[in-house]
Amino acid sequence: MSPEEKKHHVPFPEEDNGAPKPPEQTDSYTMVDPRFREIYFQFYKETYRPSVLDRKTKELIAIAASLAAKCQGCLEGHVKKALKFGATREEISESIAIAIGVNAAAIVDLTDIAADNMNLKLY
Repeated sequence: MSPEEKKHHVPFPEEDNGAPKPPEQTDSYTMVDPRFREIYFQFYKETYRPSVLDRKTKELIAIAASLAAKCQGCLEGHVKKALKFGATREEISESIAIAIGVNAAAIVDLTDIAADNMNLKLY
């Protein structure tokens, strides 16, 4: 299957207000019971309602979270939305750098715990 033929799955609502699209339109959530989809979509809509964080900030956070969760569809969707809500390339880049830093620290944390558990110090 060529990249052009490959269907793109977006595991979150594409509409800005979180309005769900049916699985037959997105090829996503096809294995999730509709009642659980509805619960998820309701939660999603709530998190993107106006609040103390503006929408651009929420999208920048979502970029970093998408990277941490290793969700390609999420990442692409949130980068598009961040740009739509006024994020600059520098802001997006900084969000990515923060995700890199947190993930690097997680690796150090895991290896520190392993070293302690095994009473091992390599250096």
